[in-house]
This record gives sequence, C-alpha cells and structure tokens, in this order.
Amino acid sequence: MSKALDGVRILDFTHVQSGPTCTQLLAWFGADVIKVERPGVGDATRGQLRDIPDVDSLYFTMLNHNKRSVTLNSKSDKGKEILTKLIEECDVMVENFAPGALDRMGFPWERIQEINPKMIYASVKGFGPGPYADCKVYENVAQCAGGSASTTGMLGEVPMVTGAQIGDSGTGLHLAFGIVTALYHREQSGRGQRVECAMQDGVLNLCRVKLRDQQRLAHGPLNEYSQFGEGIPFGEATPRAGNDSGGGQPGRILKCKDWETDPDAYTYFITQAAVWKNVCDVIGKPEWKEDPDYATPNARLPRLGEVFGAIEDWTMTKTKFEVLEICNPLNIPVGPILSMKEIAGDMSLRETGAIVEVDHPERGKYLTVGNPVKLSDSPSDVERSPLLGEHTDEVMRDVVGLSDEEIAAAREDGAI
Repeated sequence: MSKALDGVRILDFTHVQSGPTCTQLLAWFGADVIKVERPGVGDATRGQLRDIPDVDSLYFTMLNHNKRSVTLNSKSDKGKEILTKLIEECDVMVENFAPGALDRMGFPWERIQEINPKMIYASVKGFGPGPYADCKVYENVAQCAGGSASTTGMLGEVPMVTGAQIGDSGTGLHLAFGIVTALYHREQSGRGQRVECAMQDGVLNLCRVKLRDQQRLAHGPLNEYSQFGEGIPFGEATPRAGNDSGGGQPGRILKCKDWETDPDAYTYFITQAAVWKNVCDVIGKPEWKEDPDYATPNARLPRLGEVFGAIEDWTMTKTKFEVLEICNPLNIPVGPILSMKEIAGDMSLRETGAIVEVDHPERGKYLTVGNPVKLSDSPSDVERSPLLGEHTDEVMRDVVGLSDEEIAAAREDGAI
C-alpha cells in the first residue's frame, strides 16, 4: 500500500517543537520532508537536554523522525540560489522563524509565490495580528495567553500549566491539518496559499469549553463546578476547577490503595447519570438510588463533596487497576492515573504502535511516540531521525540537480 502523502515534498525550515511536530506528522504519512539546518549547528534541540554526551538529544530525535536533513547557509549567494531551486521543487514550505526572518533573507511570501505559484507556505507564530504580533512565544507563554493556565489548577491557588504540550505540539497538529487542507484545495484551484497558526489561537481552540463557561457565568453559577457545592461564590471569570471533569458529568481524581506511598495510585471517576444506580451498588450506598437528595443529577450537584468522599472511601480499598476491572463491566467511566514509567512498559501500547522502539546509529535504541492517527489503507512507519546534514549530497543531487563537482564547490563556498 502506498502512503497517503507519497509524492508530496516538504521544505522544512522549522526548529524546536511546534514546527517539527507538524512536519513529522506529514512525514509519517509519507511526505518527503527535507529539514534545512544551519551548517555545523543544526536545530537547537539537537544539543538541548542531552542525556548522552555529543549525541542528538531525545528532544530532537522524538520530533524529527522520517525526515531528511540538509545543511544550507541561506544567507550566502550560493545558498540563496539553492534555496530558490528547492522552493521550485517542493510543494510545501513550513517555518517557525521569528516574525520577518524570511523577509530579511529575501524570501517574503510574494517572492515565494513568484518562484512557485503552487507553493503552500505554512507558518507557526506566537500571536496573530494585533498588539502582540511581534512577541516571542514559548510553550508555557502560549498556555497562559491562550486561557489554559488561568483555568487550570486548584481554586484559590496559582494558575497551572499542563504537562501536555498544547502550545507547541498542539499548534503543530493544527498546522498539519491546515497544510493538508491547503493541499486538497490546490487540487481544485491549482494554486498554493498561506497557512498560518498562532500558538495563542491553538491553545484557545483546545480551551473552548472554558470560553463556553465564561459565557454561562452571565446567567448564574456553574453548578457542576465543585465550588458550587462548597458554597464559594463565583467571580467574573471562569475559575480554576481542580480535577472537575469540565463536562456535564461530574468527575474527580480519587485516591486508591497505596496512595500514601505511590504518587500515582489514583483513578479518575465519573458519576455518569445513566449508571448512577451501579455506582451506588459498587460503593455500598444502595439507599442513594431512591433518596431524593441523591437520586437525580441536579440533586447531587450541591452534594458532590459528600458523593465523591463516599466513592473515595471505596476506591482507597482497591488498586487503580482493580477499580477499572470492577467498574468497566458496569459501564462506570473510570481511568487509572498512569505514570510515564507505566506507559513506557505497557506492551499493549507497543502492539498498537502508540509507542515505538527506534534504533539510532549513535544513541542506540530508544522509545518514542508513534503516529496517533491510523488510516486503514495507508501505512505509517516511524523511522529514525536524521543526523545533521546526513542527506545534503543526496538532496543536492536529486532535488536541486547539482553535479558532484557543484556540490563540492558549494561546500567549499560554505553554502552547504
């Protein structure tokens, strides 16, 4: 079977996380991603957070699978000539430079369109147009500016960022969707276009339920939030809600057996209305099934502290996996809090390709995430990340069309 993006060539000027997340996803589906890096330096993450001296870091390797690496000095005359040829031969150009960087190189969007009218030019920026357009943005800044941090954490405590990289990787996923959409549109129009994703916008899109709650506040308290049952007044903005579910079915993280010594001995437990009677039977509260103070979702809302306290009395007698084994057949939604150690050792995740073991020529075997998107008729394999400049000669010869003598001269000139 062919891969979904076979024949699509990506010119990858991205670095660190947001852009590489996008281009790696496209590479997993078969796009020929040519990662352009500075000669002798490369992507900054090659050297960041190294666990093995003088070897590409896991930060780099886990974001740059299935790509080819070329080194190019795009500021030199010969480098600009090579870049022009690459733009001619590629379908998509992706970058996450600081605002105006490509313009200063002499390759603004208008020039790229002249070189290749079918080119799709995709960018990750921190903010969209407006007063913050020129501000630099990193992962946690995006989470704060996009509304995530202000609504994450415990009520009355400091805002919290999440360990999920919703600013960088989340925006990269949005950008990949935009690129594929633009490629589809090009099939009808014959022309390329610009694709832009702002990290603030990407985080906000993932926080839409909190924007929903901001508007609901105008019509009264948010009854499903724990603070309602605790009698704490709501302010003017969507509050931090701890481990409340964020949806119409109340849920919390509860302690399980051995929580005193195991920091991850917890389960998430949702009191879904449809299975409330099953919940009552499991926790030893059969009288709550008919008690008017507990029998309906609205009646339970002011009593969620008491309800989850009773459930936790039961979960603390079971391991998080025993809770799952008991509740799952009864359709009670629960989920064990899995540590990264547990996830790394879960062989079922390797069988599905959620986690993949990759062999690297310098660092040896390591674990990485697989492609989370599965297509029935298009395979997606994870191949190791490239060494710095590993494919320079190959790309110069096969894509740019340079002879071996011209490649040697370009290298002598410092262009590659």
